[in-house]
Amino acid sequence: MDVDILLYDGFDELDGIGPYEVFDYALGYAAEEAREGGTDGSGDDATDESVDRPGRVRYVTLDERDWVTASHGTRVGVDGVLPDPDSDEAPDLLVVPGGGWTARDEGASAWAEAQKGDVPRALGEYHTAGVRTAAVCTGAMLLAEAGVTEGRRAVTHASAIDELRESGAEVVDARVVDDGDLLTAGGVTSGIDLALYLVEREFGETIADRVATVIEYERRYEVAGDGSA
Repeated sequence: MDVDILLYDGFDELDGIGPYEVFDYALGYAAEEAREGGTDGSGDDATDESVDRPGRVRYVTLDERDWVTASHGTRVGVDGVLPDPDSDEAPDLLVVPGGGWTARDEGASAWAEAQKGDVPRALGEYHTAGVRTAAVCTGAMLLAEAGVTEGRRAVTHASAIDELRESGAEVVDARVVDDGDLLTAGGVTSGIDLALYLVEREFGETIADRVATVIEYERRYEVAGDGSA
């Protein structure tokens, strides 16, 4: 399971970092499980990079850069550039966070990216190529800008629900909405629930619960849909 999280200046920290940590732990635990007993008694952490993992999770941007600055000032290092959706390096899942949408921050925010058009364009290309796409919080509005949410079941942060509905989406009152190749999560921490939901579907309930335990997060199973759309 290869996961790319698409960052831009002004994204909300938890929208991107929360899911990243969940996927990172899950890939480590899945590798450990596959090795039948995992740490061979040494007590090494399951996230050790020497373990062969069944996938990757990384932060990407649209252009070559070393880091981005999130909405609360956190500088986050970037692992690479988002590949072409048809390339061998394309992820199985592309995640886009939100941030600063309702504040209409023209300098650095999801709103600013919507006005520029590059991020929505990339999201639209990935959707057209059939790559599963997930949005956290107002990241859904970037998908809406790309026309991806039209006629689809979706959710976003409460402050942007009306705008999401105006985009043609069928707004669903749930923490996470699974509409097949399109997944959306509500406000901020719901991105953790989205990631845990996907981890459970990919690696099983035991690993998802183990990740929730290690990050001391109480799972909320408010998921609408079953991915069959």
